Formats: sequence, structure tokens, C-alpha cells
Amino acid sequence: MKALYAGFCWLLVAGCHSAPTSLLDARAGFQTHLTAAKEAGLPPDTPPPALFKVVRYPAPVGALAAYMSPDPGDGRRHPAIIWITGGDCNSIGDVWTPNPPENDQSAAAFRQARLVMLYPSLRGGNDNPGRKEGFWGEVNDVLAATAFLKKQPYVDPKRIYLGGHSTGGTLAMLVAESSPQYRAVFAFGPVDEAAGYGPNSGFLPFDMSRTEESRLRSPGEWLSLVQSPLWVIEGTEESNIESLRAMKEANHNPLTHFLEARNESHFSVLAPATQLLAQKIRADSAATSRIQITEAELQNQFRQL
Repeated sequence: MKALYAGFCWLLVAGCHSAPTSLLDARAGFQTHLTAAKEAGLPPDTPPPALFKVVRYPAPVGALAAYMSPDPGDGRRHPAIIWITGGDCNSIGDVWTPNPPENDQSAAAFRQARLVMLYPSLRGGNDNPGRKEGFWGEVNDVLAATAFLKKQPYVDPKRIYLGGHSTGGTLAMLVAESSPQYRAVFAFGPVDEAAGYGPNSGFLPFDMSRTEESRLRSPGEWLSLVQSPLWVIEGTEESNIESLRAMKEANHNPLTHFLEARNESHFSVLAPATQLLAQKIRADSAATSRIQITEAELQNQFRQL
């Protein structure tokens, strides 16, 4: 009996030691099977030079394109946000042309609040090297973009935020589950399970018959690994609200928060909410982030606009 008890205790200890500490740890040793071929793409559109410059940041598959705010030239270090666009989040395009407030996916509120912005393209997007991997190697690309941004002399490396919308929100969550380095993360309209996009979406270029492929790409599976304040936000109409509610019910991590914007859609939630977040980031100057957002505060933001 003593031998059995000792063996049982060893298994418990071994199990504790083998528990992943990050999503990258959980993925270690797993080889993804990609099914889509490399696509030919076009370089990013040329932005207005006063707003953005095109840069190339070093990533595991090679140099990848990004839009980045130019140096304001005031000799100061500024807070910065990495924003991952929705849809084909591997590619970037026009994020500077004004859009109607009910569907403004540009996240322009951060730029207008004088935050440094970086919109990274990812492997296989635009004219980048590599293949699209559907929320796999793209996590490493965002981490590489973060390392690049931290080295800019006009960026405060201790005040780097991460955000994204739709597929970009899903990827932002996966990055938050992979690294604790962000001051706060804002994910708009993500899905809880990657398979929810469906095989015909074009977002899942991997062997979906392998359950582990999807599980390791599903942010709802790894909420316990988040180590930075994470705010998941979605409208209640024509949206991924059921994914938000499923993750909220399953969540036990006090760092992760879920906010519903009543009567707003997957798209109309963006402009007012990013304006609120931009104000909070500007004021977030303590040693650690003190950003707090309530659903009542979020709802009031929509009433004001």
C-alpha cells in the first residue's frame, strides 16, 4: 500500500510540474498539419506619411510588414498599442480612411489619442514570407512585433497594450495566453473555439480532423494561462456574443473580464469602445495598469455618441 501511495503522490507531483504555464508551453512538441498552399499577395497599401510608415519587423519566418506611427520627435517615450485587424488578420491595408461610426474597424481612436500604433501583418499575408497557419505561428509573429516595438526609442516598453477585433480579437487572446508582457489586452468579438469559424471560412488552413489542432488554437481552452489584464468585449446583436458568454461562464481567472455592449453589433461596438479605451490608456500611468471598465460605463459611452 505504501508503494502504491508513493506512486500516486509522484503522479500528482509530476502532473503539477507538467501543467503548462503558457499556451506556448502547451503547444510545445505538437506539430501542426497545414492543408492550404502559400498564396501570392500584394504589398501593403502606402499610408499617409504623417500617420504611418511601413516597416519590416524580424519574425521567425522572415521580415514581415507593419504600419507604425512615426516618431513624434518630442524626445519622450509614449504608450503604444499593437492592433490586429479582423477578417484576414494576416494582411494589413487602409486603416486611415475615415469610416462610419457604426462600422469603423480602423481603431483610429488610439491614433487620435496620440498613442503609438503598430498594425502588424503576419506570415503569409500581403507579400510576406511563410504560409498562413490560422492562429498558430501568427502568435509568434505578434510576439516578434512586440519585441520590435519595444526597441523603438519613442516607445515606453513598460506601457505596451495589445488589441484586436474578430479574428484579430481571437489572436489577441491567444497571445495573451502565451505571454505576460502586455500591460493590458483588449479582445473584441473573438470566438471561444477556433473550429467555430467553420471549414469554409478560409481562416483554418489546417487538418480539422485532428481535435488537438483546434483545441490548441481555441482561446476558451486556456483562460487560466492569462497573466495580464484581459478585457473581452462584444455587442449583443449579430455578433459572437455566445462565445463571450461561454468563456465568461467557464472563466475562473480574475485577470480576465467580459463585457457585453447591449444593442450593439460585432462592428458598431468598436468606435465608441475604442474611444473609451484610448482615454483610459492615456490616463494609465501608474507602475502597473489600473484600467477598470464596467458594463454600465461602457453602455454610457454609447449613449453619449
